[in-house]
This record gives sequence, C-alpha cells and structure tokens, in this order.
Amino acid sequence: MATMKFSTNAKCGGCVARIGEKLNGIMKSDEWNIDLNTPEKQLTVTADVKPEAVIAAVESAGFKSKQL
Repeated sequence: MATMKFSTNAKCGGCVARIGEKLNGIMKSDEWNIDLNTPEKQLTVTADVKPEAVIAAVESAGFKSKQL
C-alpha cells in the first residue's frame, strides 16, 4: 500500500471534518490525515484507493485538491 499526498485548500478543523465525511465513505478514518500546518494543507492517504477517488471525494466536499 503506497502513501499518497495531496494538496487541499482546507483552512480549519471544520473544513477537515467536511472532507473527512467524504473520505470516510471510501476508506477508514485512520487511513487519511490532513496537516493544516503545511503550506499545502497536505492530505496524506495510506489506503488502497485510486488518487482520482480521493480528489473526487475532496471536491465533493466543496474543496480543491491535487496530487503532490
């Protein structure tokens, strides 16, 4: 299982919670993390999912994302 990293435009814990609702639909909650302290607001995923699915989940929550 590879670790994937994505940039997001999440700004706060509420943003992370909204994104998390979508991500938890495609993976376990312990398979992703968003670090708001990085300039890219980096989302790290350690699940067996396609990068496109992660981006689609983040975008369906109303946020931007791209793979790093």
